[in-house]
Amino acid sequence: MATPTIHEALAAFVAERDWAQFHTPENLAKSISIEAAELLELFQWSPDADEQQIQDELADVLTYAYLLAARLKLNPDDIVRAKLAKTREKYPVEKSRGTSTKYDQL
Repeated sequence: MATPTIHEALAAFVAERDWAQFHTPENLAKSISIEAAELLELFQWSPDADEQQIQDELADVLTYAYLLAARLKLNPDDIVRAKLAKTREKYPVEKSRGTSTKYDQL
């Protein structure tokens, strides 16, 4: 039997618990922000956060992002590639290599 995709595994997990009813786009977006804050909190007083805690919090952020994409019927790979194409235009290599300057100030 093939290993389920992340989408399939998350869908099964949510279905088993009847949680889809709570997964409105608004609630999922809030959850992404909350989990991202928990990830950031690990670095609040030190750059040396525990690696397992980082993985756990990052997994939470990604989980909610995948769930939001699924709820909106978006393919995460497709939307990241589309955004990357836009970002490439904003940050051409010849102007942006090695600098963190915002695109409108390059």
